[in-house]
Amino acid sequence: MEWSACVDEYEKLVIRMTTPRVVIDNAVCPTSTVVKVDSARKHGILLEAVQVLTDLNLSIKKAYVSADGRWFMDVFHVTDLNGNKLTDESVINYIEQSLGSVHYGQPNDFSDSGARIEDVQLISVIEARLRNVLKGDNDIRSAKTSVSMAVTHTERRLHQMMFADRDYERKPILESVPTNSPALVTVQNWVERGYSVVNVQAKDRTKLLFDVVCTLTDMGYIVFHATVNTIGDRGYLEFYIRHQDGTPISSEAERQRVILCLEAAVKRRASEGVRLELSTSDRQGLLADVTRTFRENGLNVTRAEVSTMKETAQNVFYVTDVMGKPADGKIIESVREKIGLSYLRVKELPSLVYHKEGGERDEQAVGMAGTVLLSLGSMVRKNLYNLGLIRSYS
Repeated sequence: MEWSACVDEYEKLVIRMTTPRVVIDNAVCPTSTVVKVDSARKHGILLEAVQVLTDLNLSIKKAYVSADGRWFMDVFHVTDLNGNKLTDESVINYIEQSLGSVHYGQPNDFSDSGARIEDVQLISVIEARLRNVLKGDNDIRSAKTSVSMAVTHTERRLHQMMFADRDYERKPILESVPTNSPALVTVQNWVERGYSVVNVQAKDRTKLLFDVVCTLTDMGYIVFHATVNTIGDRGYLEFYIRHQDGTPISSEAERQRVILCLEAAVKRRASEGVRLELSTSDRQGLLADVTRTFRENGLNVTRAEVSTMKETAQNVFYVTDVMGKPADGKIIESVREKIGLSYLRVKELPSLVYHKEGGERDEQAVGMAGTVLLSLGSMVRKNLYNLGLIRSYS
């Protein structure tokens, strides 16, 4: 066999070995669709897989992750926002194709409504004007702006920007009475096995797993094992992590930083206020007109999600009054009349649907402070069982 032919066969073998294997099963679990992913391990692959599922607004009810050695094995139990299994074949095919390409870091094929800005001078003008607008009257911290020309997941980029701005160190200016943290986070070192064990307990919501994994990944940690579970309206997440050089968390200062960063990551998506959904034909100045109407009627936007699909603007706003209290219903209706009753709708957050399954209490594998750490062998056997690779972990 000629050398070139040998090289071609070798490349084919590498592709077969490293291309992720994705299996989507609606029969094995009565309450959720099971998504299994097997792939060669690389830094960030767990985040990429979670990102594919959360971009489809799927709710991850359970997850089991094992990535020792050079192989990544993961199982996700997912539903739609109404708690139903996935039945749309186009969605299932999209998941298979997207997860099958995450190993190569291929971006999702989203069509933009316009070309990106290439004019350097125009970008500089935009940055200067944004800094002036964001600075405010009595801002002791100068506003910061940054422009990225790379293809970056928008929500991950937001986490990165706020992390770089060290938002996890700041306290709310208007908060007179301290409030409970939206997440309970503990970090312990398992010295015998060389892992740092991170536990997160928070109110369950969509994209909770994405926010936590995104933060751990961008802080430079590798997740070797993980268990995710939901019981009632609570989410329980446990991660066994190391630095990229294979070492665990090495100091108390680093441990506290991880806790603060994860608490901030969960809190960033904690939405306060009335949820308003805008769906209308896109046009230049639409966002400015809508937010000006909010401002003129004394509404404060606490969070917004802005997107354009083809020619339609699909935006979500969470609004309160200027003091951060619930907005008056009459004001909301007045704003809707000005913008358009058929365009701007009041929508409550979708209530997550939970199923009570017998014998699940012992699956709450998330211990907070004082938890007795399981032996690595036991935990790995349990994950291999949940991954469907062995028949029993007892």
